Amino acid sequence: MFSQRFQKSIRLTNHVRARMDKRDVSLEMLLDLIETGDVRHKSEFELWIYKQYPERADNMVCTAVVVGQVAVVKTVMVDWTLEEQKP
Repeated sequence: MFSQRFQKSIRLTNHVRARMDKRDVSLEMLLDLIETGDVRHKSEFELWIYKQYPERADNMVCTAVVVGQVAVVKTVMVDWTLEEQKP
């Protein structure tokens, strides 16, 4: 898999694969999330990518990604809420 947005190969951890199954997040939805979701930086290389999907009953879907030579997707969350960043 490759992200046009980040110009990086995408790697999925075993953890994210298990969470995708449990939370009914398809590979297509995850790729859409990575390519079109809003981005919040946790640190220089760690980010949250999140998006509301109207067809889902939960709040927002969010994924935690570490971007280096490749983009490593660590987990996926549902019912995610955006918190204000501390100054």
